[in-house]
Amino acid sequence: MSTQSTPGIDDAGTTDHPSRSDGFVRGLSGAIGGPLGDHATALDRPAGHERRFWTVVRIVLALACLTLALHWVQKSPCQDGAWQKNVQYTRFCYTDVLALYYAEGLNEGKVPYRDHPVEYPVLTGYFMGALGLPVHAIGDGDPSINQGQWFYNLNALVLGALAIATVAVILALRRRRPWDAALFALAPALVLTATVNWDLLAIGLAAFGLLAWARKRPAVAGVLLGLAGAAKLWPLFLLGPILVLALRANRLRAALIATGTAIAAVVLVNLQPARAYPDNWGRFFELNTTRPIDWGTLWYVGRYLDGKVGNDPGQQGPFEWLNANIPALNTISYALFGLACLGVAVLALRAPRRPRLAQLAFLVVAAFLIFSKVWSQQFVLWMLPLVVLARPKWGAFLAWQLAEVCYFVAFYGELLGAATSRPVFPEGVFVLASTLRLTTVVVLCVLVIREILHPEQDAVRATYADDPDGGVLDGAPDAPWLDRWRRRATTTEPEPEPAITT
Repeated sequence: MSTQSTPGIDDAGTTDHPSRSDGFVRGLSGAIGGPLGDHATALDRPAGHERRFWTVVRIVLALACLTLALHWVQKSPCQDGAWQKNVQYTRFCYTDVLALYYAEGLNEGKVPYRDHPVEYPVLTGYFMGALGLPVHAIGDGDPSINQGQWFYNLNALVLGALAIATVAVILALRRRRPWDAALFALAPALVLTATVNWDLLAIGLAAFGLLAWARKRPAVAGVLLGLAGAAKLWPLFLLGPILVLALRANRLRAALIATGTAIAAVVLVNLQPARAYPDNWGRFFELNTTRPIDWGTLWYVGRYLDGKVGNDPGQQGPFEWLNANIPALNTISYALFGLACLGVAVLALRAPRRPRLAQLAFLVVAAFLIFSKVWSQQFVLWMLPLVVLARPKWGAFLAWQLAEVCYFVAFYGELLGAATSRPVFPEGVFVLASTLRLTTVVVLCVLVIREILHPEQDAVRATYADDPDGGVLDGAPDAPWLDRWRRRATTTEPEPEPAITT
């Protein structure tokens, strides 16, 4: 597809401008004089050609740095660890990074898994130890050092670098759409949750895995996705869309290489602690198996709507019953996620045009969160780069981010109420915020599905001929078997009777 005549693409056919191509941004631009003009598009040209420093790429990276600096300021009231009078809740600055420095024994020099069970997958535990144990060693020699504060700031620096690297990956994947990366760089969710936990470790590794896949390096992509999955489980879900799309494009060899190397990476990272310290290593799986319904999930909203929460089994509603029967809750949650994945696979095979990898990846990760019994505040970061790559349109994105901000505020109100035994908001307010967050994610899924079924509405396909993230899939024709399968599925004529010979 030629980009010369596509709205929002400059005359050189290189760069999309949201003020021209995105209806929401175009409407807002009317308040400041209308869409971007020809002189301003000189920002798109190489800095040396126009002697300009502030190219689009540098602007977006600078915005990401500003966002992370704002996050650091927002968390600063909690950095000294002296959480008096529930300051971690009243100032919205709680972070697991600081709390778990003490809870996981890092302040005592305990080695993760060897000396203490860790509630996270292995690579996250190793990451905690790699930063925490040197801080403890320095602090032992200098008692004036606030070890927790040093640990938090060191983590903030490394996680911030991973966030910047993720923005750089998005820019590399969207050379014709660099402003898409501004969605990630300016996301309110990044301001509020960047260092609540170590999720940016998995996000950064997964982003580089997607980049390696786009660069047609399936083995490297598999290793990086496997390492990301060894830090948090969700990046392994991206292998499913890769396999399904490869099946449709008859490119299974590359997908199997990526899957095989990902599995190998996960096994190698987990092998030593699993064999040497099986009980401490298994803490993550034990917690996920035994945890009841957590705050803010679909199941939590269901418990509230039941209106029958009580201790008498005869009076329990179905969601409260599930909360008391965790094996059944686990089974139903996993089954619904499995059905959702099956639906995504059918969609990928039946769609009129092969979907883009980012579209299916977002749908799978979103489905996991929608049906999961745990949806922590920072899990919003999992979807952030995938939304940017799957559907880079500002309107629905900002609506979702507004819902996440509302949930963030309501969640901290719930935490403060639990700590003081004095509710800050009525329970219905928190349930409403949870429902709003859930609804906006579902709406994003519906919009992505609509664009899969109607690819002419896909903003990325308006700029690129096929799938810039697809790697070996980009531009590949569908497998011959798919056309035969579709003809069989749509034909209404009966098969001819075989000839009878005598």
